[in-house]
Amino acid sequence: MIQGFKYLGAGLASSGLIGAGIGIGLVFQGLFVATARNPSLRSYLFSTAILGFALAEAIGLFSLMLSFLILYS
Repeated sequence: MIQGFKYLGAGLASSGLIGAGIGIGLVFQGLFVATARNPSLRSYLFSTAILGFALAEAIGLFSLMLSFLILYS
């Protein structure tokens, strides 16, 4: 019974990965749209997009780490 609740908790904790995937998609969608509108700002926009990607990915990794912590505790 307890093991089943651990799996349920780990699954719910890993649902934060969905938000990270959506966030990464939105970051690069914004990069493509902004580059299409003003190609001369490509280098500045790319560095800002990489920062946004890293922050969104960090949230996803924290969620994955939490789900492993729940599963193996």
